[in-house]
Amino acid sequence: MKFFIDTASVKEIQEANAMGILDGVTTNPTHMSKEEGTFEDILLRICEIVDGPVSAEVVSLKWEEIVAEAGKIAKIHPKIVVKIPITLDGLKAIKRVSSEGIRVNVTLCFSATQALLAAKAGATYISPFIGRLDDIGHEGMELIRTIREIYDNYGFETQILAASVRSPQHVVQAALAGADVVTLPPAVIKQLLAHPLTDIGLKRFLDDWNAWKQKK
Repeated sequence: MKFFIDTASVKEIQEANAMGILDGVTTNPTHMSKEEGTFEDILLRICEIVDGPVSAEVVSLKWEEIVAEAGKIAKIHPKIVVKIPITLDGLKAIKRVSSEGIRVNVTLCFSATQALLAAKAGATYISPFIGRLDDIGHEGMELIRTIREIYDNYGFETQILAASVRSPQHVVQAALAGADVVTLPPAVIKQLLAHPLTDIGLKRFLDDWNAWKQKK
């Protein structure tokens, strides 16, 4: 499973990339609004750091405007994947831009039918928001499993990108459910490494080593 980081912070991306496990980046308008610089400058800085895809989202709502905006975003850098919400106008735009060779990450997916339509329209990635579904009493991970089965049934090449991930357990569940990619907030990436027994074991080893050295 590929690991993306969900942020537009150059510092956070650099830290995650230094871990050696980063495969890409996802951004959104909220993330971008928190950073200094122009939209294009921020994306260029991010693309210089990572080797994998960098998702950048449109803010247009009408399909013709989405198509035009997607074309401009895609030209910023070859690593760019354009994020388009799964609306009626978004679906029309996804079909058009994907047919022109622009990679698309379909965002704000909350149902299997949305995922099916996105795949038929040529999406490169589909981003089910599992955490937000959990928030309203649904089981977000069940959506990942359902999409996986549908895509496998019909040979769709669209990759399942588990989004709105809230915990390490979400990551494990997404991997078991067959997600191709998981995009993580920086805090969750750090939580993946944390375990109290690791800390206890390391302290014990170092204490024993230091005690032995003092006897020499």
